[in-house]
Amino acid sequence: MSGLRVAGRGRKARRTFRHGAGNGLETGRQIRFTFDGKSYLGHPGDTLASALLANGVRLLGRSFKYHRPRGLLSAGPEEPNALVELRQGAAREPNTRATIAEIFDGLVASSQNRWPGLALDVLGINGFFSPVFTAGFYYKTFMWPASFWEKVYEPLIRRAAGLGRAADAADPDRYEKITAFCDVLVVGAGPAGLSAALAAAESGVQVILCEQDALPGGRLRGERTLIDGRPGWMWAQDAHRRLAGMTNVRIMTRSCVFARYDGGTYGVLERVFDHLPAPREGQPRQRMWRVVAEHCVVATGGIERPIVFPNNDRPGIMLAASVRTYLHRFGVIPGHRAVVYTNNSDGLRTVADLHHAGVRVVAIVEAGTSTAAQDLARQTGAVLFSGATIANTFGRLGVTAAVIRDAHGREHRVGCDLIAVSGGWSPDIALTTHQGARPVYRDDLAAFVPAQGAGGSDLHVVGVAAGVMTDRGAFESGLRAGYLTSGADGSGKMRLPDVNDAAYDITPVWQGPGTGNLPRAGKAFVDFQNDVTARDIRLAAQEGFQSVEHLKRYTTLCMATDQGKTANVNALAMLADITGRSVSETGTTLIRPPVQPVALGALAGAHRGRHFRPFRLPPTHRWAEEQGAVFAENGLWLRAQWYPRPGETHWLETVNREVETVRNRVGFCDVSTLGKIDLQGPDVRVFLDRLYVNGWQKLPVGRARYGLMLREDGFVFDDGTTARLGENHYVMTTTTAKAASVMQHLEFCHQCLWPELDVQFISVTDEWAQIAVAGPNSRDVMRQIVDPDFDLSNAAFGFMAAADVTVCGGLRARLFRLSFSGELAYEIAVPARYGDALARRLMQAGAPYGIAPYGTEALGVMRIEKGHPAGAELNGQTTAHDLGMGRLLSGRKDFIGRRMADRAALRDPARPTLVGLKPLRVDAPLVCGAHLLPKGAAATAASDQGWIASSAWSPTVGSWIGLGFLQNGPARLGDVVAVHNPLAGTVTEAVVVSPVFVDPQGERLHG
Repeated sequence: MSGLRVAGRGRKARRTFRHGAGNGLETGRQIRFTFDGKSYLGHPGDTLASALLANGVRLLGRSFKYHRPRGLLSAGPEEPNALVELRQGAAREPNTRATIAEIFDGLVASSQNRWPGLALDVLGINGFFSPVFTAGFYYKTFMWPASFWEKVYEPLIRRAAGLGRAADAADPDRYEKITAFCDVLVVGAGPAGLSAALAAAESGVQVILCEQDALPGGRLRGERTLIDGRPGWMWAQDAHRRLAGMTNVRIMTRSCVFARYDGGTYGVLERVFDHLPAPREGQPRQRMWRVVAEHCVVATGGIERPIVFPNNDRPGIMLAASVRTYLHRFGVIPGHRAVVYTNNSDGLRTVADLHHAGVRVVAIVEAGTSTAAQDLARQTGAVLFSGATIANTFGRLGVTAAVIRDAHGREHRVGCDLIAVSGGWSPDIALTTHQGARPVYRDDLAAFVPAQGAGGSDLHVVGVAAGVMTDRGAFESGLRAGYLTSGADGSGKMRLPDVNDAAYDITPVWQGPGTGNLPRAGKAFVDFQNDVTARDIRLAAQEGFQSVEHLKRYTTLCMATDQGKTANVNALAMLADITGRSVSETGTTLIRPPVQPVALGALAGAHRGRHFRPFRLPPTHRWAEEQGAVFAENGLWLRAQWYPRPGETHWLETVNREVETVRNRVGFCDVSTLGKIDLQGPDVRVFLDRLYVNGWQKLPVGRARYGLMLREDGFVFDDGTTARLGENHYVMTTTTAKAASVMQHLEFCHQCLWPELDVQFISVTDEWAQIAVAGPNSRDVMRQIVDPDFDLSNAAFGFMAAADVTVCGGLRARLFRLSFSGELAYEIAVPARYGDALARRLMQAGAPYGIAPYGTEALGVMRIEKGHPAGAELNGQTTAHDLGMGRLLSGRKDFIGRRMADRAALRDPARPTLVGLKPLRVDAPLVCGAHLLPKGAAATAASDQGWIASSAWSPTVGSWIGLGFLQNGPARLGDVVAVHNPLAGTVTEAVVVSPVFVDPQGERLHG
């Protein structure tokens, strides 16, 4: 090794890393925060990264796989290394980029993926085993022996997987969602984005400007660019103020547009209070925006790439533009002895800026040769290496030296504590690929850019994101897009600011020497977050994984939260070189949303706990609470299960009383939860004919009919009644559980299958309160409710009748003569707001007749006594024949599911069919789910002939009873079967009976 040798020894290094105020800081106030238990000071405007760097902290984390020491690579959301945990306890949030986390008083941050600490991490030993941990390691290693998987491999993988720790308790923070509409959405508040927003806003359209940073300006915050003779960041602040003063503009800072969806819809995450210790009362921590825009201007800028060389991941090796950002925005010197390594003209800016900040630039390593580099070398006193590369670096917890290989192959060791690297710029095109548009490769930029017209006519890409690499070009493209999206004529209006511009030149160099073939040189990292090296890429290509999609998955390249922001182009170029293709021929993977990580809490918004699955309350809920009802979840509804009275010590005692009340006197139950769909139009009868298995053409006005629906596969979908209230007016009821599904089914059938039918329908479940009044005295009670001019006699209003009526002195209502209990019964429907009042009126009017409310448990007992199938029987696995309803299937018309229902296997009489079951010992419980086997048969699957679907103690029968499905059921009435309950280990003998236990002739409901 020969040539220049500069060692940073002998004199104690300075500890001051602040060199000025910084254009993004409030230096008049200090903030105290902690990192890994140690207290530090920063300023408002600091990120955790800049504040730690200002305090001389360079080691911020350990790498994912090898646990190598890692420091800052960047200054923005592309950061792959500095992932930290913020806050404590239930509010703990892992894997947050230190480069976007703003500090606040009392912030507690800690490093992750290390034990016992950052400086000494035991798992750093993984680096010694790196020859084993190559691409495809898991696929090759954990295949054998198979017996090791469950006891050895899986526990080890689970312990090693992941980075940060999820909180142990529920997130205490609040989140919310909101929708906004605009004419123009501008993504990014750099020079191009601000220009576009100004042009569009001044044309009078509605504009939303989203900037993921806390401050406007974009790259202007990290440069010494002059605009109209002033610092560029001042121009950005002035533009921001102008926009803030316009009523047609909404400015959203700390807001990342993370996804683009169909129909001009964009997902935006606003970090409302992440920069403060806690949200104000009633305020969310984060807010999820759904923005619908007619046009979108993508001004997301670009992401600087590193160059791949051995040991390029040491703390102190940073992206060149990020070094400038720390210098100018945060007033932080990332190091005192710097080497600048660049393959493009933009990287050379860092040389001048470091020198201007008082940092000694000891060497300039340029991939090409340029006069600009020569001039900078003379001005700064740096040693210039043209046509050179960095061949290695040294340092344990931070870089201390670089090995430079010059154009003649000689190596020079240079002492330094900072290496600023620039491998060129990649336009940030993520949003343009979310709809499947593939970018194209531009050789002059050595980067992928959006294809012409990518994303459609509503998407306009400007500035660096479009491959426009000059400041003047950014202003021009932004103004043009702003006028275009607003529909205004921008000719003559476009005033471009005066900017000190420079052309962008690049000599494509992706990797230094020894990055795949010289193990002695050390690992050369391509993807820092996933520890993917140049050797991994070469190995994958050798093993046949030469498709970019295969390479990504085999090596874990560009996965997880990073999605290859700094790694993708380098990796693709290296694969192209290995396979002898061009980068364009090699292609690229697409970037999927979200662009940046989004907390699950933000996606859920307020929908958590009961807000995620809220109870729906029937109209009589408050009244039921006053009665002391016990409630239970029934689908989405909270329904009264039973109404205990003083002296009743067991729920079964209460349920038995309620059943006996209905059977002998009169009771009422809120059945508002049944799905109710109002159908109108001249073709409703045809529509119903095709939906239901039975016929509807002859249903007269004023009558209701039971209907059964099948799925397309021939199995039962739902059942219910539909009443005809007028010539073209029908009301359908569904089960509570299937109300939404049936409505969706109707929508599909009308929109997709039979759009020619003149039918309109809408769900009215929440519009009507409906109460069932059942029992021998129900007609007498209803006469107290229904206005006297309406005849309720059996002759005038018989079973299955339906009519519009008035109740309680003129209130409009609907009355149905229906019975789910098997008794004389009615269902009375009134507008939902009168449901509570109706329940109270029923209690008053029915008092002389012994009326009492009953809940869903008694309702279930009575429907089992009557043999009515419900949810347990309509479980999606039963047919009309299984339910004993095969006779309902019309042979004169077509309906959904008819062809499939006719399959021989579904009509096989040996299929389990609905039967009733009664234990030989009346007090022996029948348990739902128990299996039915022949008496004396072995308890094996081969002997299984059916199951119990529903069961209850019947006070009417005086025994346990059940509904079940039994092979050849109708032919086995009187047989004794064994009821096996494998969970309890019990066997009960039961006799097979008719499923109708009470009033099999139907005399009561017709009374």
